[in-house]
Amino acid sequence: MNVYDFDGTIYDGDSTVDFFWYVLKRRPSLARYFPKQFWGFCLYALKRIGKTELKEFFFCFLAAIDGTALAEEFWEHAQERVMAWYREQQQADDVIISASPAFLLEPICKKLGIGCLIASDVDVHTGKFAGENCRGEEKVRRFAAVYPTEGIDRFYSDSDADRPMAQRAKQAFLVKNGRIVPWENDV
Repeated sequence: MNVYDFDGTIYDGDSTVDFFWYVLKRRPSLARYFPKQFWGFCLYALKRIGKTELKEFFFCFLAAIDGTALAEEFWEHAQERVMAWYREQQQADDVIISASPAFLLEPICKKLGIGCLIASDVDVHTGKFAGENCRGEEKVRRFAAVYPTEGIDRFYSDSDADRPMAQRAKQAFLVKNGRIVPWENDV
């Protein structure tokens, strides 16, 4: 099976950031959450909180919207940003593993016919995480929980943070600006 990171790998950009701007354009009143989000970034910069807590500050705006409906609507406009190279090589057993929230990626995975999504479990109503952000070693743990005996034929990512997943694949590839190159030999 082939396993793919999502943002910056098969999606041109960061879907979480793009979703936020998409929603903000439609609901400018969400700017009222900027102070809380800014406070979260400050705490993170001061190393008072980790990445998961930072993202909870960021997702506080979900309390004021119908996140499920807006995620569906977002992908009607953003689906063209899924890379052509991925669509050309897509297989039925592909797995997407991402730090982005599952509620956000579920609609695009359904549209693309991707049956397995492993992503951050974020409450679409509160922005709170159930567990850790699905990043780095956490991706390895989550993958092993779903596929305890399966191997990874090929793994694709744009980020060195995904090195732990790359180390478990028979072949690993870095995706940079839509170009796919073999991961360094020392993965």
